[in-house]
This record gives sequence, C-alpha cells and structure tokens, in this order.
Amino acid sequence: MQKFTSVADVSNVEELVTLARDLKSRPQAHHHLGQHKTLGLIFLNPSLRTRLSTQKAGLNLGMNVIVMNMDKEGWALEFQDGAVMNGTTVEHIKDAAAVMGQYCDILGIRAFPTLKDREEDYGEHLLKKFIRHCKVPVVSLESATLHPLQSLADLITIREWQPDGRRPKVVLTWAPHIKALPQAVPNSFAEWMCRADLDFTIAHPKGLELAPQFTDGARILHDQHEALEDADFVYVKNWSAYEPYGQLYSGGEDWLLDNAKIAHTHQAKIMHCLPVRRNVELSDELLDGPQSLILEQANNRTFAAQAVLLQMLAEL
Repeated sequence: MQKFTSVADVSNVEELVTLARDLKSRPQAHHHLGQHKTLGLIFLNPSLRTRLSTQKAGLNLGMNVIVMNMDKEGWALEFQDGAVMNGTTVEHIKDAAAVMGQYCDILGIRAFPTLKDREEDYGEHLLKKFIRHCKVPVVSLESATLHPLQSLADLITIREWQPDGRRPKVVLTWAPHIKALPQAVPNSFAEWMCRADLDFTIAHPKGLELAPQFTDGARILHDQHEALEDADFVYVKNWSAYEPYGQLYSGGEDWLLDNAKIAHTHQAKIMHCLPVRRNVELSDELLDGPQSLILEQANNRTFAAQAVLLQMLAEL
C-alpha cells in the first residue's frame, strides 16, 4: 500500500478490519517490522485522537515517530506551482515534502478544507502535491474531503458490536452545530459504509446532501424518525452544506438526538468521532449512556492506523 487516502486505496475492506482486530489482541506482534524505520506525522491543523493514536500505532510497530505541527513550528508553505514567492510564504511544498520524504519512511499529513472554494477543496491539491513530491508512502490523517482512518476505526467498532445473525442497520444522522464544519468525516463514513456488507441510511435536512460520489448505494432520507426505525447503530455528525458550499445550516435544533428519539431503534449503539459539543450536537444522556460507543471508536483509532502502517511497512 503506497497511499491511504480513501477506501479506494483498500483492496479488501473486511480483511483490513480483521487485521486491525487481530492487532488489537496482539499489539506488539509485529514490533520488529518498524525497527529502524521512521514515521513522520505532519499537522497543518489541530488534532487529539489522530495524533496520539497514530503515534501509538507507530510505536507499537517499533517505529521512530516524529511529529511536526507545521502551522506552529514550520515555515509558511507555498502550494502554487510557478509562484513568485515575494509574499508571506517562505518554503514551497515541493521542497518541504521532498525533504520530509528523505527523513521519513512513511509520512502522514493532516490538512483541513477552507470551506470557501469547493473546487479547490475537493481537488485535494495539497494532499496530492504532498504525495507527488515526498516519494514515500503517505497516510491521510484527514484531508479536505475525507478522514479514512476514522472511518476504518468506525467500521472496526461496528463489526465488534454488531448483532449476531443479521445484517446490521447503520444510520448516519446530521446534527446541529454552532459553526460550519467540514464534510470529511461524513463523506468518508458514507463511502466506507457503502463498501461494507450492511444496510446504510443517511438522514439530514433538505439542502444538506453530501457529495454524490461518496453516497452511491446509501438510502437518503430527510425524516430522522423514519431513518432511525430499527437502527442498530446511529452515527451522529454535523456537516456544512455542499451547495451552497460551506454554508452553516440555520436552525435544525430539533435534529438533536436523545433517548426519546432512539426508542424505536434496536437499542441502537451511539457513535460519534469526537470532539463533540455536548448538548448542542449530541445529548449528555446518550454520550454517557450504556449504548455509547464513543470511547470504543477512539480506542480503535490506534489499531486502524496500525493495520494501515503494517501493510505499508510490509512493502518497504
């Protein structure tokens, strides 16, 4: 595996999930593979779970891990080819990425969208240029449009907790928020669920449709109550509009999920990627209740990253 940027980079999703679950039971089993190898984690935006879990995954595999917060510790980067750099940018991405590739055997990069220019964000130019110039395997730690490590961890969690003997019903439901958030997590969750063997529904107010290339195969409803009927897992997440791009949806407070709304589910497990604004996006009673899987999801982030890194190390 030379890159991990979406589910399209995975030849067999269920085999990758199985590998991650095996690593969870034996986290040090492949410690020798990473010895004398260096993992570089490059952050242009804040992180908690992604940074710590991927760093731990590298350490479990015996790797040296270097973390750099480019937004605070690095030079201001230029991304435009042919730019005359007589402004505020100091170093071109082609130089920075090439140098990082010399120092590291595998690189991870995290960069959020601007939510201002959809063509620019969905073109994933930053991630693509980074991959082109660094010349080593690259793991997306979240990009403008996708968060594949989160989605792999989510699928691992679903497989661990799914009911026996039947195909699980998974619902992704939009939630209210006080600010416009990226579409990366819901886009990614949708494309991974559409590749998995399960019944998948997306519920959101009209006008908050996700990019169609990520939702092919999903059932899409604008009635949250109908969507939740007989659900086994409910994934709660806010996202801003795809069209008009990046717009905050005004209102929608009635989409806040609580115990009353999940009464007609199959005692659905509640999922969220974190961080979460409690009692705005999701109620305390569900986050802290017996059906909550938020900590299990966070724990599985380590083994999702470790499975991906293991496959990359095996090919070095």
